[in-house]
Amino acid sequence: MKIFVLGDKVLRSQCEEVAVFDDNLKFFEDKMFDTLENADGIGLAAPQVGKLIRLFVVLIPSQNIKKTFVNPIITDYSKDTSPYNEGCLSIPGLEHEVIRPNSVTVYAQDINGKPFHLTADGLFARVIQHEYDHLNGKLYIDHLDDEEKKKMISSFKRNFKSQNNKKKKNSNV
Repeated sequence: MKIFVLGDKVLRSQCEEVAVFDDNLKFFEDKMFDTLENADGIGLAAPQVGKLIRLFVVLIPSQNIKKTFVNPIITDYSKDTSPYNEGCLSIPGLEHEVIRPNSVTVYAQDINGKPFHLTADGLFARVIQHEYDHLNGKLYIDHLDDEEKKKMISSFKRNFKSQNNKKKKNSNV
């Protein structure tokens, strides 16, 4: 599936709750995991692939984590926070330090609609927060001060334009 990038309106849209848990949703989940693995990422939210539903997937092989969150609600954030260099498949090639809570408690449903509740910490908690933001039209750069955010957007535009020009040149060979 195509991963939408910074500037695409779908990334700034509010997602709707999933009401139907069927084979189409399971197929979409499989495609999300395939896309995530092919992009070498650890988290992917539905709006990043153009679907405005409240669903994201997390895949952290080093921690043996492969989980789907449908209609998630973060019910608690730890008071203690830490910085971490975050990147995003929708803002390729760039990273920036973001401060987030170290742990979260989340209520969600699995791909079959069965409710679950879990507390996550460390990288898993960070990925949950990052992907949860996507469901609300928020990107990790929105956690930066205005000056840093402007620099990131400017860098992205330069990099993205440069990559597109290279693709055009290569296609003319």
